[in-house]
Amino acid sequence: MTEKTPMPIEIIAGEPFNIRFDGPADAPVLMLSNSLGTDLGMWEPQIADWSKHFRVLRYDSRGHGLSVATDRTFGIDQLGRDALAILDHFGIETAHWCGVSKGGMVGQWLATHARDRVGRLVFANTAAHMGPPELWDGRIKTVRSQGMEAIVPGTLERWFSPAFRQTDAATVAKVSQMLTTTPAIGYATCCAAIRDMDQREAIRGIANPVLVIIGKVDPATPPAAGHLIAEAIPGSRTVELDAAHLSNLEQPEAFTRAVLAFLTA
Repeated sequence: MTEKTPMPIEIIAGEPFNIRFDGPADAPVLMLSNSLGTDLGMWEPQIADWSKHFRVLRYDSRGHGLSVATDRTFGIDQLGRDALAILDHFGIETAHWCGVSKGGMVGQWLATHARDRVGRLVFANTAAHMGPPELWDGRIKTVRSQGMEAIVPGTLERWFSPAFRQTDAATVAKVSQMLTTTPAIGYATCCAAIRDMDQREAIRGIANPVLVIIGKVDPATPPAAGHLIAEAIPGSRTVELDAAHLSNLEQPEAFTRAVLAFLTA
């Protein structure tokens, strides 16, 4: 029987995390990790189909949604350890992984530092390194001084193609709300983690099966960033979608099918 189980806030290693499970309790686990500035609601278009095959575990990453947000410095490694702590909390030995943008960066860390805990991995609209530091410092300064509202218009322009912004205003509005309600300190500390990340060499050692999803018109993590990841990982596959940065929302059906085909191959 398929279950949809909203859960209370879980205390993971002493800190609160918002976590949700969907799908059969005895199915293989698929763990989803959200992009910078969103929450677990970004995966809604995929849940109905994926939960037929998997026990889908999604969570608000550190600094986002209803999960812990503290004003302290950390790196991508902390976000990876958060994911491992969640798996440990529920007694899950291994899980497949799908992450968009920041979530894909966390997946890269897991595949290089905890490869026995993950099965197949999907890195969508992401990068192994994102510069320049000045860009991230500027965003950090803006949200700390002016709040999240100051970055919403520019972010939506990067995340969705002009045509999509015109044809699906409802989805754009939902993501705008996610951005606006993301804690400014959570966004800022995660920006710093991305600023300081460089996984370009480490990912060459990834041995797990990997699918890299690329948005053809993604200005945030351009196609070249996705191809760099794919070229570094032996045997990896790529799929290109007619989308900007949040390809799972701009091309939900194609994204859902591509991931499901890869995970069930």
